[in-house]
Amino acid sequence: MILTVTPNPSLDRTYEVPALERGEVIRAAGERMDPGGKGVNVSRAVAAAGRRTVAVLPLGGAPGALVAELLDAQGIEVAPVPVAGATRSNIALAEADGVLTKINAPGPELSQAEQELLLDTVRSHSRDADWIACCGSLPRGLAPSWYADVVTRAHAGGARIALDTSGRALLEALRARPDVVKPNAEELAEAVGRPLTTVGDALKAAEELRSTGARAVLASLGADGQLLVSDTGAWFGSARVSAVRSNVGAGDASLAGFLIAGGTGPEALASAVAHGAAAVRLPGSVMPTPADLDPAAVTVTADIPLDRELTEPVS
Repeated sequence: MILTVTPNPSLDRTYEVPALERGEVIRAAGERMDPGGKGVNVSRAVAAAGRRTVAVLPLGGAPGALVAELLDAQGIEVAPVPVAGATRSNIALAEADGVLTKINAPGPELSQAEQELLLDTVRSHSRDADWIACCGSLPRGLAPSWYADVVTRAHAGGARIALDTSGRALLEALRARPDVVKPNAEELAEAVGRPLTTVGDALKAAEELRSTGARAVLASLGADGQLLVSDTGAWFGSARVSAVRSNVGAGDASLAGFLIAGGTGPEALASAVAHGAAAVRLPGSVMPTPADLDPAAVTVTADIPLDRELTEPVS
């Protein structure tokens, strides 16, 4: 079982539009409404693969009730933490050329009692978990060290932790030695405080995160592929993608694929790349099923192309 923790979930509305023109009335070609948040998406991808998952998340108001209803319809066990504030609603505008514009609301502020209930809920459901995936931004009220506390408590109980967050929350959590962290290129550059222009730059940055506490780093480099760096080696994975429809949740699908395949080594990296590549071919934040995967399009190698320039360098 894969337990996911999403401290700041959302109700996501995605509109497909021909092009985004400021000040104009734009008619959407399609629309979707999905339960959102990085950990929620990981649970959705795990469930789509036919595996058991439990999603721990604070929920409040009508949007929170709808998130729980949508997750239940997808066969996902929800461990809700009732909160007074309403769950946030986010909007994504997906243009025909693949450009995505997102508007993310801040979300509710959690009281001290709600914070304690969230921790207790994670603890009570972690006993049966093979992995605990802690994902996304922290809502107002939670200290930047919150993820570090969760990692420490999870390790004390014998659980493995995958962490997908950024900024100070990521840096604080590194000291607790999470089993794997999954930054994208922008988050990786922010964590080391310098630009990334090549795959080699990304590899060095990932090695720095390991030196400061991460036991393994799964770095998403967008269209350029993914890196896995651990104490057993480093690998680079990429996949052929004919057309990108939406990259919403692609990184979350990648993390789910990684954990489904055991969460270690090149086989898990290949699964991560296959899931991420499948996700970008689907609308909105739809998570791929096994039928959507194309393992033959995936290449994983220990011969990392250090000099390859990133398609979208991060300054």
